[in-house]
Amino acid sequence: MSALPTLALAASVAAILALLGVVHVFWALGSMRLSEAAVPQIEGRVAFKPGRAATVAVAVALFLAALCILARGGVIALPLPWGVFYWATWALAFVFIGRAIGDFRLVGFFKRVRGSPFARLDTLAYSPLCLILGLAMLWLALR
Repeated sequence: MSALPTLALAASVAAILALLGVVHVFWALGSMRLSEAAVPQIEGRVAFKPGRAATVAVAVALFLAALCILARGGVIALPLPWGVFYWATWALAFVFIGRAIGDFRLVGFFKRVRGSPFARLDTLAYSPLCLILGLAMLWLALR
């Protein structure tokens, strides 16, 4: 069996993660584009206001996740034992699938708070993307 599908999947997932990391960097630098739909809302008010440090931390985590996926998929070689990427890919798969399922209140497919710009985008884009990424990571972990 060819390694090409694994390489392509890993590169695609990593590219999406890196793009999401870049979006978080822009938000951390003060860009407000799409920010009103980036945080859950309750009765028209944001449920929490992420600070600059938290937003940068998410960006760094997304960039590290992209590197992990590239290493697990065999796209790049990094000087760490294979087990690091194996277990990290499993963890990432469960994190993203868990995010898609949600907290049963504000995020995910089973959220109760609906009707806000965030909730609509979460149902149409964020949760499906997290599920697709999580399943792709699961496939990479199992390969």
